Amino acid sequence: MIILIDDAGPGLPDTFGGEVRTDTLSRVLEGGIGFNRFHTTAMCSPTRASLLSGRNHHRIGNGQIAELANDWDGYAGEIPKSSALGAEVLKDYGYSTAAFGKWHNTPAIETGVTGPFHNWPSESGFEYFYGFLAGEASQYEPNLVRNTTSVLPPKTAEEGYHLSEDLADDAIHWLRNHKALEPDKPFMMYWATGCLHGPHHIMKEWADKYAGKFDDGWDAYRERVFARAKASGWIPEDAVLTERDERLAAWDDIPEDEKPFQRRLMEVAAGFAEHADVQAGRLVDELESLGYGENTLVFYIWGDNGSSGEGQNGTISELLAQNGIPSTIPQHIKAMNDMGGLDVLGTPKADNQYHAGWAWAGSTPYKGMKLVASHLGGTRNPMAIRWPAKVTPDATPRSQFVHCTDIVPTLYDLLGISHPRVVNGIPQDPIDGTSFAAILADPAAESQHLTQYFEIMGSRAIYHDGWMASAFGPRAPWVPGLPPGIADWTPDHDTWELYHLDEDWTQAKDLAGQEPEKLAQMKELFAMEAARNSVYPIGGGLWVPVYHPELRISTPYREWNFTGDIIRMPEFIAPALGNRANKVTIKTTAAEKPEGVLYALGGAGGGLTCFVDDGRIVYEYNLFIVQRTQIRSERSLEPGSHTIVIETSYLEARPGGPLRIVISVDGEEWAQGTVPISAPLLFTANDCLDIGRCLGGPVSLDYFDRAPFPYTGDIDSVHVIYST
Repeated sequence: MIILIDDAGPGLPDTFGGEVRTDTLSRVLEGGIGFNRFHTTAMCSPTRASLLSGRNHHRIGNGQIAELANDWDGYAGEIPKSSALGAEVLKDYGYSTAAFGKWHNTPAIETGVTGPFHNWPSESGFEYFYGFLAGEASQYEPNLVRNTTSVLPPKTAEEGYHLSEDLADDAIHWLRNHKALEPDKPFMMYWATGCLHGPHHIMKEWADKYAGKFDDGWDAYRERVFARAKASGWIPEDAVLTERDERLAAWDDIPEDEKPFQRRLMEVAAGFAEHADVQAGRLVDELESLGYGENTLVFYIWGDNGSSGEGQNGTISELLAQNGIPSTIPQHIKAMNDMGGLDVLGTPKADNQYHAGWAWAGSTPYKGMKLVASHLGGTRNPMAIRWPAKVTPDATPRSQFVHCTDIVPTLYDLLGISHPRVVNGIPQDPIDGTSFAAILADPAAESQHLTQYFEIMGSRAIYHDGWMASAFGPRAPWVPGLPPGIADWTPDHDTWELYHLDEDWTQAKDLAGQEPEKLAQMKELFAMEAARNSVYPIGGGLWVPVYHPELRISTPYREWNFTGDIIRMPEFIAPALGNRANKVTIKTTAAEKPEGVLYALGGAGGGLTCFVDDGRIVYEYNLFIVQRTQIRSERSLEPGSHTIVIETSYLEARPGGPLRIVISVDGEEWAQGTVPISAPLLFTANDCLDIGRCLGGPVSLDYFDRAPFPYTGDIDSVHVIYST
């Protein structure tokens, strides 16, 4: 059983000195062993691809997240079948295999209900899958799939639904079926909750557990966690607490009237994280209840990368920053207050994520965080392993260098099987990871993983035999917008740092000036590893989001003909109604009292929708909660047949430019207006286009309490065409 938490750094769990309660993680650690030098890639898809396959992420086309794929080999966004996942191999050796939760290794263009399915988990070695294919999801209204079928959550948020609980419920159900039908057959389960990735969604009672606990801010939190981690022996006594980057705000820099907002964001995140750990505990309980506990090898990995600073200055809608739209904290606070105040954070009405200062604190004692591949904190995550039948509990952490590529070869080693030369008729690429099976039994066993490169969006490093050379790269992920001059950036001009990690646990002392020959050797080693693993061009993951956002993965179509019952069409393959000039023509037969959603794209955290309210046609553009534009007709729709047309055109032809919206009915203009700012990329990572209802997060507050607010009439057809 592999339990993988998302976007969570080592400074969060109380297991290692943090202040988020993680009883299950502590339980696994106390019943087994912990690794305090386990490493990830600093980003979601790359870590998952490497962890499941045993190969380096660029070599299998995962140099960045799947949604930002481009034509370079290392960034193609698709795991080749020549690098079969460990689950595929174990399945061939008689294992039942199942995956739950976040996948994020299927090209975005392939995530619709018609596939193709060859890159879905159920066609990649996992006989059963329940979860979401994208990088994140609303915890209340996720776009879910079971195997290759789109499914709706079993209940609503008002009825108590939460995704982490649902994933645990389904995994427990699978285990019980396995026990009933195939009790003697071995199994492999991969359970990857969407927590602690944004949006940070959790019920109020969980967030309230942490009320007041973070009032003194992230700098003070970091000091406390560092002292406890050192006192517990999780980090060495001579470890040094690294300083805050000058581009990251100190807690004292935050205006007093903004601090309640920033504190509550962290309280919500902490409650979210504890809740996920409790769900993981339900799985461990079930193993024991079914009699599998003694001989099940449990990997509990706290984070696929460090804590995420993508919330930047703190946000009520985390895709706002991803779209590069500038905003101010007063704007976020006003939007929050308009919806009910601090208690709206964590609810279905918000897509909040904490300030990057909390992510930095969550990565204590290191410099980095998610997306920083050059420094620990982005790439060093705790791992606990429990295997009562084979592993003797040991409170002293294992400090050998271990990497996420090592999980698969370790499993092969423990099972006594060889890495197959051919899988499903396809010759296989070599495994990059090395087994750490010997370390499970012997705390003094030598690490076999001597060299490892890291690279995410130009941030990069090379580890070799206790040393690490690091180049921070062109951008700090917590700084809003793009850095000046990034269009002219070249990796040749980056400054490299050098650290002797065997003597400097946290990269606190840069030896580049003192050891120029060693640094030159390390840089040369990075160049060789980069060439061997298809890393070039360095920074290739920046090509789409920074240089060519217009080339992001999207549908090749420019015209669509929909019937009125099309639902759950992922935004990545749906018409880009919010950032392309387009014309939507709806043929409808209105009911006696017409009302309901004609169509909706996106979710509560951002999107657009056209609906009928008390007979009037309403268009709303929800710009990530901080700005809502609503255009409402004065005339009401009469019962009977009508043709409704919504035309969108750019007033300024640039990404994010203002839009003109015109609503016509039966050839007559009924309403028009201007959307001042548009979303240049997309509204959501996992929500969809729905016709005739809004099954995801309610885009408009006007029908929030009536969602999914189905249209009362008949929609005969919807025709969409791009205007240019």
